[in-house]
Amino acid sequence: MPVWQRIYEEINDPDFVIICAAQDTGGEAAAGPIFDAANPTYIQVVDENHQISSAFNFVNVPSAAWIDEEGRIVRIDEGTYAKIHAIGEGEQAITFGNDVYEPALKDWVANGADSVHVQSAATVAGNIRQHSKEQEQADAAFCLGNLFRRHGQDVKADQYWEVARALNPDSVNFIRQNLTLTEEGSAGEQFRAMRSNFERTGTDYYRPLDIKN
Repeated sequence: MPVWQRIYEEINDPDFVIICAAQDTGGEAAAGPIFDAANPTYIQVVDENHQISSAFNFVNVPSAAWIDEEGRIVRIDEGTYAKIHAIGEGEQAITFGNDVYEPALKDWVANGADSVHVQSAATVAGNIRQHSKEQEQADAAFCLGNLFRRHGQDVKADQYWEVARALNPDSVNFIRQNLTLTEEGSAGEQFRAMRSNFERTGTDYYRPLDIKN
């Protein structure tokens, strides 16, 4: 978030708005301290039921959509990092992210519809993953699990979360949300093992960006 704050300040355009959605079933209690520490001046919301990912069928965060002044989505991507990150040490070290998204975003703000990074309507539609019946059922089960957890019924919550994961096993959002309830958190050993398995099997962790260096 500090990186996006820097970008927001550098763009410094009253017509450019960032809306950052923290998707966390822990709500304000979990996401609020992160926002407070970053002290961003752009808009922040907490999405407890992952409704944004459900709407766009995002499978992981960070993901983003560019929306123009007429309310049209002109670009939609996954893996929208503002820089390359590194976590862990030694054999456990991994790097992730990219350094091409930031300049592409700035080019769009500067050039609008003339930006080379604006996607056609057909490309945007093609980049929105189509919902299967199972994925829709998974979203509903996930929300039910969240409801039970808010009412202290963790056993039922876990049951519905497992149903969601079984119906939509490709949703990294579901997996990482579940990991936040573990001691190691959402970026620990289980997460790294999952990511390594994705790479080993050639499964898209994020779809590649069509942005050239």
